[in-house]
Amino acid sequence: DFAITVITAFLWLVSTAAWAKALADIKMSTGASIITGIEFCKAPETTCHFASVTSMRTLNVSVVFGLLNMVLWAGNAWFVYKDTNLHN
Repeated sequence: DFAITVITAFLWLVSTAAWAKALADIKMSTGASIITGIEFCKAPETTCHFASVTSMRTLNVSVVFGLLNMVLWAGNAWFVYKDTNLHN
């Protein structure tokens, strides 16, 4: 049980870090800076404006809940460790 709990906590940490990195990439790819990379916007007599991006609050909250879930599993690992023969 202890090994499975530790592995699960570690996997939550890794998956949350991967999701946070992907979310940062999504924000960078959909931000106002993409206008300078669009060839059509570089044409003469063409004006491109950045209007808005959908709110990403819920995605940020999902990263926070992922970290909180990892903390929960790590805390559970401590209690499982206390019940093993490894703890005297």
